[in-house]
Amino acid sequence: MKNRIISSISLAALTALVLSSCAKVPQAQIDMANAAISQAKTAGAEVYTPESFNALNDSMNTIMVNIEAEKSKFIKNFDGVKQQLSAVTLLAGEVQQQTETRKEEMKQEIQNAIAEVKTLIDANRQLILDAPKGKEGTAALQAISSEVDAIENSILETSSLLETGDYPATLTKANVAKEKALAINMELSQVIAKYKGGAKTKKG
Repeated sequence: MKNRIISSISLAALTALVLSSCAKVPQAQIDMANAAISQAKTAGAEVYTPESFNALNDSMNTIMVNIEAEKSKFIKNFDGVKQQLSAVTLLAGEVQQQTETRKEEMKQEIQNAIAEVKTLIDANRQLILDAPKGKEGTAALQAISSEVDAIENSILETSSLLETGDYPATLTKANVAKEKALAINMELSQVIAKYKGGAKTKKG
């Protein structure tokens, strides 16, 4: 009886050992994690949340290294790896959400910049009318007026570019137009202030 019990225990232990050594690579979980990462990439994570996306890829690469290490063992156990894969799948979903949020934020930044530039364009046109003329002044104001026209055309292009969904390029273009419009605004404001100051001095 005692020998039978010992034999049963030994058989159970051997069976557990064989089953452990034949543990299968969690391919379904690997595929699920890769699919989630792919979805984040398609959403634009590489462009809009590059740090998070790179960290996501690093985590997946580490898991694959761990899987290869486990495969080389006689007694394999992928339970820990499965938990890591689940975590990466969830993280990929979070990165995708972060990407969508950043895209919306950037879109709003672009729209705000376009609105600011349009306001500056109107203000600059008025400043051109208010600026002192004179022989040299007229030529300079004509050149500035052409610059304002160019900025206006650029903003029209920016609005069209926004529709393509290329937010980084659109934001860059909008900011360049804004910087130019601001520079003109400051230049004209200073000229007018200086002119008015001189006129007051002469009257005084």
